[in-house]
Amino acid sequence: MGMAFAALAAGLGGCTTVARTVNTASFGLLGNSNAGAAPTTTYDQAVQRAAPANAIVATGTVVGQKVERINNDLGRLRDTIAAQRQSTNQIKAQTVAASEAYHGIVAALQARLQVGTTPGNPLLIEQWNQAQTQLDSVTTSVNTLGQLAQAVSGSASAASFLLSETQAAMGLSGGIDQDRASLVVLADQASNLVGQVEKLMGDISDQISRQTVYVAGERGNLTTLALAVRNGEIYGESITTRSFTASRVGQTAFDGAGGGAAAPPSSAINGRRALVTIRFDHDDVAYQQALYTAVSKVLEQRPQSGFDLIALAPTAGTAADIASNQSRSKRFAQDVLRTLTDMGVPSNKVALSAITSDQAAVNEVRLYVR
Repeated sequence: MGMAFAALAAGLGGCTTVARTVNTASFGLLGNSNAGAAPTTTYDQAVQRAAPANAIVATGTVVGQKVERINNDLGRLRDTIAAQRQSTNQIKAQTVAASEAYHGIVAALQARLQVGTTPGNPLLIEQWNQAQTQLDSVTTSVNTLGQLAQAVSGSASAASFLLSETQAAMGLSGGIDQDRASLVVLADQASNLVGQVEKLMGDISDQISRQTVYVAGERGNLTTLALAVRNGEIYGESITTRSFTASRVGQTAFDGAGGGAAAPPSSAINGRRALVTIRFDHDDVAYQQALYTAVSKVLEQRPQSGFDLIALAPTAGTAADIASNQSRSKRFAQDVLRTLTDMGVPSNKVALSAITSDQAAVNEVRLYVR
C-alpha cells in the first residue's frame, strides 16, 4: 500500500496545477536556499519581480511587438508636447517683455503731452514709432501662437489616436499577461498625454483671445495718441476702447461719404441742440479736446449712440461766396470726421451731410447726437 501511495504521489506531481510553479533560480531572483531545496513561487509573482510595475517589457509576442511600437510613438509624442509647451512659455515671456516696453514708452509720451509740447514734436514722433514697434512684436507673438496652436492640435489628435490604439490592442490575441500589463501602463500614459495637450491647447487659445483684444484696443489708443502728438496735447485713450468694445449694439449702417446720409434740409437742425458747434472763423481752430470730451461723455452714458455731423455754410453774399463757403464747410466737416475716427469713433456711427443755413454767420460744423 505504501508503494501504491508513492506511485499516486508521483503521478500527481506530473499533473498541471491551478497555481503554476517555477524555479525562481531560473529567473535569477533568489540564491540557493539554506534549506537545501529550490524555493518556488507563482508565475505571476515571478513576472512582477522580473520588472517594475510601470516597465514596458519586450516579450517578442505579436502583441508585444505592438506594445513596443506604441511605446516608441508615445515617447516621441511626449517629447513633441514638451517642446511645444516650452515654445508656448517662450512666446508668453516675449509678449510680456514687449508689452512692458510698450507701456513704458506710452507712459513717457503721455507724461510729456500732459504738460504740453509743440505740435508734431519729432522726439515724441520717434517715441510713438517705438511704441508701435513694440505693439507689432505682440502682434507677431499672437500670429506665432496661432501657428503653434495648429501644431498642438495635431499632437492632440495623435495622443487620442494612440490611446484608442492601445485600448484596442488589449483585445488582440497572441499575447501574454505581461503584454496586457504593458498595455495598461501605455493606456495610462496616453490618457495623461491627452490631458496635457488639452490643457496646453486651452492655454494657447486663452492667450490668443486675450492678446487679440489687447492689441486691438491698443491700436486704437495709438491712433488717438498720434492725433495728440500731432496737436501737441493729450486727449485720453481711444473712444472705441472705452465705449464700443463693451457694448456692440446699435451699429446702424448709413449711406454716403463717411457713412453719412444725403444732405438734409435746414429743418434737420431746427429744434435740435448741438452737442458740439465748431466755428471756423480763423485758421487752426483748436476744437479737438472739446470734441473728445463731449463725445466721450455721451458714449459713457449711451454707448449705442450715433451722431449727425453737419457742415453749415452761410447764405450771405453772392452766389460765388455761397459756393465757396459750401466747399470750405464740407472740407471742415471732413476734417472733423477724420478727427473723430482718429479718436476711435467708428465711421458707421457718424452720418455726414452739408447744408446752407441763415443761422450760420461763418462756416460751422455741428455734431448732433442721434
